Amino acid sequence: MAIIEVKNLYKEFKVYKRNSGFFDTVKSLFHREFEIKRAVEDVSFSVAKGELVGYIGPNGAGKSTTIKILTGILYPTSGEVLVRGIVPQKNRKENAMHIGVVFGQRSQLYWDLPMIDTFDLYKKMYKIDDKIFKQNVDFYTDILDMGEFINRPIRQLSLGQKMRAEFSIALLHNPDILYLDEPTIGLDVLTKKRIREFIRQINKERQTTVILTTHDMDDIEQICDRLILIDKGKILYDGKVEEFKTNFSEESIIEFSYGQKYGSDDKDILEVEGIKLSDGENSKKYASFNKKQYTAAQVIRMLMGIYDIIDFSIKDPKIEDILIKMYTTVGNRGGDNQ
Repeated sequence: MAIIEVKNLYKEFKVYKRNSGFFDTVKSLFHREFEIKRAVEDVSFSVAKGELVGYIGPNGAGKSTTIKILTGILYPTSGEVLVRGIVPQKNRKENAMHIGVVFGQRSQLYWDLPMIDTFDLYKKMYKIDDKIFKQNVDFYTDILDMGEFINRPIRQLSLGQKMRAEFSIALLHNPDILYLDEPTIGLDVLTKKRIREFIRQINKERQTTVILTTHDMDDIEQICDRLILIDKGKILYDGKVEEFKTNFSEESIIEFSYGQKYGSDDKDILEVEGIKLSDGENSKKYASFNKKQYTAAQVIRMLMGIYDIIDFSIKDPKIEDILIKMYTTVGNRGGDNQ
């Protein structure tokens, strides 16, 4: 059974036209003209309990608008939205008791309070049972390594420590659904890795459904199993992450390491055949090729004629590279992040 159901969702905003001339500006004080902007258009999808879903798109695609409707903040213009079988706009308090949110650019922490006092505040807010509260405080303090700063005011914490605190608060009341918006923005590489592993662990152990919106495609690749791509308010893709990478790219990549090279003009030879070489980390090389022109086996045979190959692996391009090509084919994108 689906924990989130969205059917034929539309959301429109009334946007007043801006006048450039002085007289038109004065005129607008008495008679304002407006136009309708459609942020979400005929969006339908369902999410099962325990899914890890990436909801992505360029700025202005409709991501944030959809999430705000799911959380009950915005009313849809038309369509049907059910979260845990209820309409979130009509049951905002009940809906809030079963969801958690982490927004990378907006905090839900109280900056002058120590983390331990913040826990107590949210315990009262969500009416959490004493036993569950203690279990969760102990669990998240341990798993997120918060013992060193749990008694310090939030304003004294580093960005990585604040984000760990945000996750602990969002999950304190055992929500069924966790909404994440840019949860790793501004974090260093090690902290990002830690947060990604934590999200997958919580999903596995507690079957928490995760809806992630982000511009960091490494988050999507390392956290999510399913991808929903939205652009101009419409869904362009809804399926598995790996299938997206396979179906939407003509390019494939072979990463290989080698002992010695048999010739010196390897790059020229391969590029004549349409195979591009580039250097990777730790003395590895990458050979990218068009999947419609060659099979991986054909390319490997070519490489073995030039290199003494020790090891190789076949990779699909990163989601970010695929999206860049997709977006550049329709021109430059921009706009507000609705």
